[in-house]
Amino acid sequence: MRLWTEIVGAIAEAWQELRIHRTRVLLSLIGVGVAVAALTTVVAAGAIVQQAQTETLERQGGRPAHVTLNAYDTATGQQPDPELIEAAFQRVAERYDIGWTSRTFGLGARVQTPYGVVDAGLSLADPDWGVMHRAELVEGEWFTDRDALRLAPPVIVNEYLWRQLGSPPLSSHPTIDVVSGDRPLTVVVVGIVPSPLWDEYPQMHGLTAHMDRFIPREELQYQWPQLELWLPVDNADALMEVVRRDMAGALGEDVQVDAWRDDYLVWGASDPLEFVRLLVAGVGILILLLGALGLLNIALVTIKYRIREIGIRRSFGAGAGRVFFGVMMESVVATAVAGVAGVALSVLAVRILSATLLAEIVQDVPAFPLDAAIFGLVVSVAVGALAGLLPALFAVRVKVIDAIRY
Repeated sequence: MRLWTEIVGAIAEAWQELRIHRTRVLLSLIGVGVAVAALTTVVAAGAIVQQAQTETLERQGGRPAHVTLNAYDTATGQQPDPELIEAAFQRVAERYDIGWTSRTFGLGARVQTPYGVVDAGLSLADPDWGVMHRAELVEGEWFTDRDALRLAPPVIVNEYLWRQLGSPPLSSHPTIDVVSGDRPLTVVVVGIVPSPLWDEYPQMHGLTAHMDRFIPREELQYQWPQLELWLPVDNADALMEVVRRDMAGALGEDVQVDAWRDDYLVWGASDPLEFVRLLVAGVGILILLLGALGLLNIALVTIKYRIREIGIRRSFGAGAGRVFFGVMMESVVATAVAGVAGVALSVLAVRILSATLLAEIVQDVPAFPLDAAIFGLVVSVAVGALAGLLPALFAVRVKVIDAIRY
């Protein structure tokens, strides 16, 4: 009980000293508050940068755990009947309650543009593909199950093809005439995916449900799907092997089924985001050191002007421990207040940034991480303790006679 009383008393005394010397405290803590705000913002921004890089990796290889299946007949060296593959794939997905699956076909098409008929890439997939690969759209939305019921097949085009069409607004329901064999086909543009500046090849995305509309029926038997699954990460390897085994059993003895993961978590033993974390940690340590050095310099200068005050306190019976703890607590309380202000400033800055610039870069903008706020407060207190240690040691060495000299 006595210990707590002394601690509370020291904190109250420190707060009184801060109020008396508020001008000096304000000037000394501006740098600390800014440093804590910068450090907290860097930590929070690091989480957002990691999320942005994670989303980029997931667009390339699918969300963890993304699994691709491939089947081929070892006797003929070709793939089995596409209908048999799809039927076996569907049964396996239902058996193990796999909710996210997709069939993908890579085709080609000829489309009519104001500049004439041009060749375009055509990728057909199921609606789940967009979620599994975090499909990024400049405008519009990815396909849903209801789009399979449309009479006119919907397509999503890349920006290059959209510009070739004259950049029509999606609200006007622009259409494209597609040449499929000898049959004309009209499709409706419902979305636009980004296209890099160097990408000058038209590309369309459609649904596998409309595949027979894009290619002649007699060619369907020569179109083999790429099968994709999104499995839980915890038991992905075991479930992947079970799915592969059941698929092979359903397709016959001569059919070999291969399964592999494409997501970034299996690219190697090292974490692909490790560099980002190290960079964030390095910047944070640098900011922390600068803030601590600035506060320490100011504290050492100001303690010389308080020698008379400390000497008088020693003459009234203040022990070395009380003086040491009191001087240190002044720095700790001050930096704690500065830390709260810095964290609040960081939260405001990150929210503004998230609502403007980051909303266009990151799909799932993470909330301000609680650990970043706690880290900022802990760092501010730690900096106060470190910066107050040396001045407190100097204060302990002040003697009563020093009050007379000053």
